[in-house]
Amino acid sequence: MMTTPIPPIAEPDPSALTCPGDRVGLCAGCQRKTHKYGSGGCPLCQWCMAPVMEQWGPTVRYVSTRA
Repeated sequence: MMTTPIPPIAEPDPSALTCPGDRVGLCAGCQRKTHKYGSGGCPLCQWCMAPVMEQWGPTVRYVSTRA
C-alpha cells in the first residue's frame, strides 16, 4: 500500500480551502488550519482523523462539549 506524505503543518487541510473563512479553525491535534466549525466541520484535520477512524471504524463520532 502506497501512502502520500503528509504535507507540512503550514499547509491547510484541503477542507479549509472549500469552506467559508468563518468556519476555519485549528486542528485539535496538529494545529493545522481545517474546516472545524459549522455543518460538516470536524475538530481534526484529515491526517489526524485517519488513525482515529482506523482504530474506531468509520462510524466514529465526536460529541460537542459546548454548552
